[in-house]
Amino acid sequence: MTGRAVTLNHVSVIAHDLEESVRFYVDLLGLEPVPTPNFGFPVQWLRAGERQVHLFERPGDAPSHAHFAFEIDDFMAVYRRATELGVLDHETFGNAMYELPDGGIQLYLRDPAGNLVELDHRDASTIPRDEVPEYARLADRLPQHGDAARATLFED
Repeated sequence: MTGRAVTLNHVSVIAHDLEESVRFYVDLLGLEPVPTPNFGFPVQWLRAGERQVHLFERPGDAPSHAHFAFEIDDFMAVYRRATELGVLDHETFGNAMYELPDGGIQLYLRDPAGNLVELDHRDASTIPRDEVPEYARLADRLPQHGDAARATLFED
C-alpha cells in the first residue's frame, strides 16, 4: 500500500439549475455556500459540517441509485419540509424511509436535479410514528442476521 484515504473531503453532483439547487440544500439542510473557484462553468461549493458538497451546472441525468448521505439532527423538521416540497423518494428502495437494525433512520429524497440524497438520523425512538406514514423497519421487510443485524451508519 502506498497511501490511504484519511477522510472523505467532498462529493460533487450535477445541478440543472444551480441557483435552484443551492436554495434546496441551503433551505432544507442548512448547508452554507463557501468561496468557490471559477471553473469556467457554474459551480457552487457548500459546507456540510466538516465536508463539502460541490454543485455543478451541467447537462446529464442523475444516477438512479447512487447517492450520498447527510446526518441530520432534527429529523421531524427536515421530514416535514421535505414532505411540503414533495421530494421524498418512495420508489428507488421501495420506501422513502427505513429504520435500520441499529435504531438509526434512513430517509431518501431527490434534489431538484434528480440526485438521490439520503438523510440519516441516529435515533428512531425520537420519531413520532403516527406523524410519519413512511416509517418502516427494514427488519420487517428483509431478514437481518449476522453482520447485517450489527450494521451501523455511525462509527462513533
